Amino acid sequence: MRLPAALARLGPLALAAVLSPSIACHQGGGVPGRDRPLRIAVVPKGTNMDFWRTVHAGAIKGARDLEQAGTRVELIWKGPLREDDREQQVQVVESFASQGVDGIVLAPLDEKALVRPVEEAKRLGIPTVIIDSALASDQIVSFVATDNRKGGELAADEMARLLGGKGKVILLRFQDGSASTTAREEGFLARLASAWPGVTLVSSDQHAGATRDTAKRAAENLLNRFGAETDGLFVVNESTGSGTLLALQDGGYAGKIRFIGFDSTPAFVTAMRAGQMHAFVLQAPFRMAELGVKTLADHLRGRPVPRRIDTGVVIVTPANLDTPQVQELLSPPLATYLPPGE
Repeated sequence: MRLPAALARLGPLALAAVLSPSIACHQGGGVPGRDRPLRIAVVPKGTNMDFWRTVHAGAIKGARDLEQAGTRVELIWKGPLREDDREQQVQVVESFASQGVDGIVLAPLDEKALVRPVEEAKRLGIPTVIIDSALASDQIVSFVATDNRKGGELAADEMARLLGGKGKVILLRFQDGSASTTAREEGFLARLASAWPGVTLVSSDQHAGATRDTAKRAAENLLNRFGAETDGLFVVNESTGSGTLLALQDGGYAGKIRFIGFDSTPAFVTAMRAGQMHAFVLQAPFRMAELGVKTLADHLRGRPVPRRIDTGVVIVTPANLDTPQVQELLSPPLATYLPPGE
């Protein structure tokens, strides 16, 4: 079918708004949250890691709390499987916008690639709250996340403490375009340069990629080249930490090289108790998602919301591993909120 010239000039989401009645009605049908549920879509960076399971559970808690307070919510969870599938995440956001959801909570896996779909969604009257990782746009409602640069600085200070202020370290990066991990990397490097001149870098330009397997291969390559001269190693997310831990164990370096990760899995806790992981930086993904959903709901109901919400970050070591604060972050009540098998 040939479209009229005026319609052909519209962008894909704007065109969907003209052609699809569901877009036109996403703001209608009574008072949202009272006469009909608020339809809130939550789009993670990926769905195959413990971190994102925790985010999912936190989002469900946010929706349930709103329900208990009298605001009806329909929560929709969908994202790419892997954290390097930019195109799929773009398509998910575009699809939710074309379906006419009331708002989107998004953890963008690329700070630039997701700008266009988020801004087109806003033009359709669909606002977005960003969680976890920044988006290079001012067309958002709020940014709810860790101070990731501070997390990198905490890792640098702990690394220097472990090494007595002197030694050679490796930084294994995640992947280009991820604002959260880039901030961690920059914070780590800047803090070492400004405060710890005795700690020098053996390598800081290699990327682990989006999975545990790609991270293991990248870490193995680095250890094969620099393992004998390396005193410490820092990685910036869960999948990179998991792959690197396996590489350290397989290569005979576990416990010998001071190893600091970011985020956590049960394997990290086991490795710490075994002396194979010396610290990890811990976020609050459960609370991050909960606040993301609640912040969007407040905005949709016409309430003022902060432009930036810092959800906190701590460094975990063997000395504080078993404290109530750390254990609460390590063991959020996932089973209370996630469907069986998820």
